[in-house]
Amino acid sequence: MYAIGVDIGGTKIAAGLVDEDGTILAQARCGTAAQDAASIDKAVADLYTELSAGHEVRSLGIAAAGFIGADRSTALFGANIAWRDYPLGPRVAELLGDPHLRVVVENDANAAGWAEFRFGAGKDVDDMLLLTIGTGLGGALVVGGRLVRGSAGIAAEVGHMRVVPEGHLCGCGLRGCWEQYASGSALVREARSLARTQPDRAQALLELCGGDPEAVTGPAVTVAAAAGDPGAVELLAELGRWVGAGAASVTALLDPAVIVVGGGAGAAGDLILEPAREAYAAHLSGRGFRPEAPIVVASMGNDAGIVGAADLARI
Repeated sequence: MYAIGVDIGGTKIAAGLVDEDGTILAQARCGTAAQDAASIDKAVADLYTELSAGHEVRSLGIAAAGFIGADRSTALFGANIAWRDYPLGPRVAELLGDPHLRVVVENDANAAGWAEFRFGAGKDVDDMLLLTIGTGLGGALVVGGRLVRGSAGIAAEVGHMRVVPEGHLCGCGLRGCWEQYASGSALVREARSLARTQPDRAQALLELCGGDPEAVTGPAVTVAAAAGDPGAVELLAELGRWVGAGAASVTALLDPAVIVVGGGAGAAGDLILEPAREAYAAHLSGRGFRPEAPIVVASMGNDAGIVGAADLARI
């Protein structure tokens, strides 16, 4: 039985027709009008109609960037999309008008994590932590083969664990959240600071960005580091160390069998992962008397949200 998965981001909506093995058979996408919730509903419905034509589809999974309620249909809050206690699932179902269609809404990191658990880097374990390192730091937890959602549906917001008392101000309103040190935004902040204050250590970065410290980007850091620039290598290593140290704290609580790293940071590969593994081992409680979870790169790529949402809609 086919299902359709839709991944709603701040700038685009991507959708796919997915079979039971997690293979995407057809895809479509459109832009996101982030401040117009009703237009997002219509876009999702239109993508479903396009992809379901000629196929037997009974499930629609929607991966959404934000807090999703325990009812798996309400978008409680979206930082970059105009959702405030918004009945996303029912609105889309109403537009489609099919009483037999099952519509399920899931947090986008949870959907990506589920795809990795079912079909990707976590498919051989029952307990997995996914970290998605993009602009922020998202997470998904699978424990005992079940996706952890929590009592209100908003569990696994690991990026907002407090790791530095009174540290950097986070977009959530608190200070010292993990994502302020282990995210693309953190990397860019530190890279621009390096370019402003120590331009001799950031020559390669400045050359890539036209000499303007404020034009430095995360991908530019990765390019410079891959070419061997010492300053850029150290920036990625510092990001990796924060990833590993935080992952060790999560491990103390949940003991995952594998830690999967996805998001844009995956492009840096071992430039981030090796320092992350070293920091993870250094901060792991009871080291030497317990198994150490491997830290690996996610394997499902940008399609993880689509695949995970579709599969979760079947459950």
